[in-house]
Amino acid sequence: MPTRRDGFLVMATLGMALGAVITLAQDSPAPVLPAPAPPVSTTEPAISQVMGSTVFDWTKLPVKQTAKGEVRKVVKAPTATLDELECHITTLNPGQEAHAPHQHPDEELLIIKEGTVESLVNGTWTKLGPGSVIFQASNQMHSIRNAGDTPATYHVIKWNSPGMLKKKAAGRLKAPAEPEK
Repeated sequence: MPTRRDGFLVMATLGMALGAVITLAQDSPAPVLPAPAPPVSTTEPAISQVMGSTVFDWTKLPVKQTAKGEVRKVVKAPTATLDELECHITTLNPGQEAHAPHQHPDEELLIIKEGTVESLVNGTWTKLGPGSVIFQASNQMHSIRNAGDTPATYHVIKWNSPGMLKKKAAGRLKAPAEPEK
């Protein structure tokens, strides 16, 4: 059972904490919040302003035909917590591989929309279908290919954590060299 002394100690502690918070608030400048970003254009995905909440309409994304299928660039922009968030949607024709196995410092998430793919993860090719998710860790060898008879479409979400772009530009952040076999 709490005593009057316990109540006094609680009230004194709360009073000191409140006084400290008020003192800090008076001594600190008001936080500067980023201005809301203008709506993001679906015709030009790269923007330099911090991206705010937005939507990307599939039917309005420009489609670029490639030798392997097609690509829709969604966005490439800084956010409140990332130096850069990049998203694109790739469609691979049957039998096509997006690229040779490679690695890079960025991490990426792939979400299979339709079709059947095989993904190289940890040295193993794994077959996946719609709704499957692939995480490619930093500096891990990876690739993806269409393993079905119809086009395969997947969303790629890639990000650069704070400081990564500057380190890349300065040549201080590179994928490690492949070990000799």
